Amino acid sequence: MKWKKFKIKTITEAEDIIISALYDIGLEGAQIEDKVPLTALEKEQMFVDILPEVQEDDGIAYLSFFVEEKDGCLEILGEKTEEKAVLEKVNRELEELRQFCDIGEGSVTVDETEDIDWINNWKQYFHQFHIDDILVIPSWETVEREDQGQMVLHIDPGTAFGTGMHETTQLCIRQLRKYVRPGTELLDVGTGSGILAILALMFGAGHAVGTDLDPCAAEAVAQNCRDNGIKLSDFELLMGNIITDKEIQDKAGYGRYDIVVANILADVLVPLTPVIFSHLKQGGIYITSGIIDDKEQTVVDAVLASGLEVEEITRQGEWVSVTARKP
Repeated sequence: MKWKKFKIKTITEAEDIIISALYDIGLEGAQIEDKVPLTALEKEQMFVDILPEVQEDDGIAYLSFFVEEKDGCLEILGEKTEEKAVLEKVNRELEELRQFCDIGEGSVTVDETEDIDWINNWKQYFHQFHIDDILVIPSWETVEREDQGQMVLHIDPGTAFGTGMHETTQLCIRQLRKYVRPGTELLDVGTGSGILAILALMFGAGHAVGTDLDPCAAEAVAQNCRDNGIKLSDFELLMGNIITDKEIQDKAGYGRYDIVVANILADVLVPLTPVIFSHLKQGGIYITSGIIDDKEQTVVDAVLASGLEVEEITRQGEWVSVTARKP
């Protein structure tokens, strides 16, 4: 599948108004490139595993809009049109915006791209790395001689889930390593790619159950289990919301788990925590992360209110992990 990319050079202050104006003529899903640092709220709302080096903000922004190309024609708002006509509409909208606001240079370039460019774009950023003594490696790289004999996690980056680079994931991995015992029964809430459950099984856990809302998780978990030699019978995936769905709660089972791990945002951990209490065995461990530092007390309060006892709090960068125990 081929696409035409219309890329506009502008300024950061004009991003929203240009996106809105071009949305009206049928250009949707803008890709934004700028050097504006993420806010604390943005960091909490998205786990960014792979980031290029961040340079000082220069106020410049690039907005890219992708339009599918079929048989030499572009399709916008259900109608076929030509590249020249789309470019004229874009330039006309930009000129109208100039009349009442600063949009910077406002130049437009047009390129052709294919889906494969987006898929392989991950490869320029993602390379093998270590989490302590665990080697995380993508399929297109090989284990170096000096890393032979280490624990190896095989995983490729994808569009939906992370790879283990994020601090919140690493916090959970270290806590799992500390508390997993042979035969441990594990529940991984919001399992995503399945990294945490897969590593727990590699650490010696006997069985894992994962829950997730995203249908993409099923394929990601199956692929990552195959790549790491994990039997699918050892990793059961439940699709649904364990916070509100009684059927998922029943399938997960009550008083069953030695460890529950949840690498989710603080605002989700608050309603999740009292639900998890009933799924833990007495003495069971509850490992949470995904908590930006200024939400630490919010999660601690939720843990205590649910009847759990705080075991320890660990930190990495701006992120916090709260580990608790069921009395």
